[in-house]
Amino acid sequence: MAELIYENALSCEDDVKDFVLEGQAKISFPEGKLRLENALQAEQGQKANYVFWCDKIFPDNIEITWNFKPIREPGLAILFFAAKGKNGESIFDESLAPRTGEYPLYHHGDINAFHVSYFRRKEPDERSFHTCNLRKSYGFYLVSQGADPIPDVQDVTEPYRLKLVKRTDRVEFYVNDLMSFAYDDDGTTYGPCLTDGRIGFRQLAPMVGEYSDLKVYKL
Repeated sequence: MAELIYENALSCEDDVKDFVLEGQAKISFPEGKLRLENALQAEQGQKANYVFWCDKIFPDNIEITWNFKPIREPGLAILFFAAKGKNGESIFDESLAPRTGEYPLYHHGDINAFHVSYFRRKEPDERSFHTCNLRKSYGFYLVSQGADPIPDVQDVTEPYRLKLVKRTDRVEFYVNDLMSFAYDDDGTTYGPCLTDGRIGFRQLAPMVGEYSDLKVYKL
């Protein structure tokens, strides 16, 4: 039976006072939900993007759920998980190179992680054919892909409940309990299986998104 090990409403500044922001972002809480928005102009490219890390380290074999509502597009929303230094360190270890939101620092830098991009509305091909992508890094390997059932912003009325299930050798992703993809990691093709680590929210400018009711269960 799953055990709730972390719960965060993401409803006010105090809820995220220990979170770590890499890059620059506007963080607010309209209607009691965490809203993330770029602080720099999207024309600045990768410099305008950012990652907002939860302050906890989570074990392997977990289920992560949260509410997500896209407010403005184009852009991209990502969840990093199982993130650690390449030698097993904390991602905040002083021996690692600083990260400031630019994407290459996260997939070809000093950390290993999975990241699922679940609202992809940046490039023309992403806007015309919606998918959820799972990548494994170090290396930026696209290891799984599935359909994204979330509509464009103009048709969104309520938040969507997202669920990520991470076991040592398997990752599953759901939107409102509808499975998008499942990935079985053989621990060889794209490097060893990832286990414990941190989670973090990433957005690509100029997207605005809202988040709430973050929960993590131990399986």
